[in-house]
Amino acid sequence: MIKLVPIVIDGYTALGVEVLLPKTTLLAITAGNGYIMCGALDVALLNDKLRDRGILAGRAVGVKTLDQLLDAPLESVTHEAELAGIVPGMQGREAVARMASMSV
Repeated sequence: MIKLVPIVIDGYTALGVEVLLPKTTLLAITAGNGYIMCGALDVALLNDKLRDRGILAGRAVGVKTLDQLLDAPLESVTHEAELAGIVPGMQGREAVARMASMSV
């Protein structure tokens, strides 16, 4: 099952996505031109093999819900995210707000 959830942060509406799979749930929240995701996100792949795409993304580990993803510190981020001021240790909610504000 796939669940889409609108998430309002600082007046912006982001989109939360939950994908229920056997023995795991994939979590992502997208806003503006970027997204944060659960531990399934391969930041190294985005930074290396897909570098030319300039993907703005962050990864939080150990999260099981969209609320936890918003509250968790980002464990790693892409090079493009760092250029946008999104850094490891930043709370997911703050990263999503920054991504959303960049699209205006």
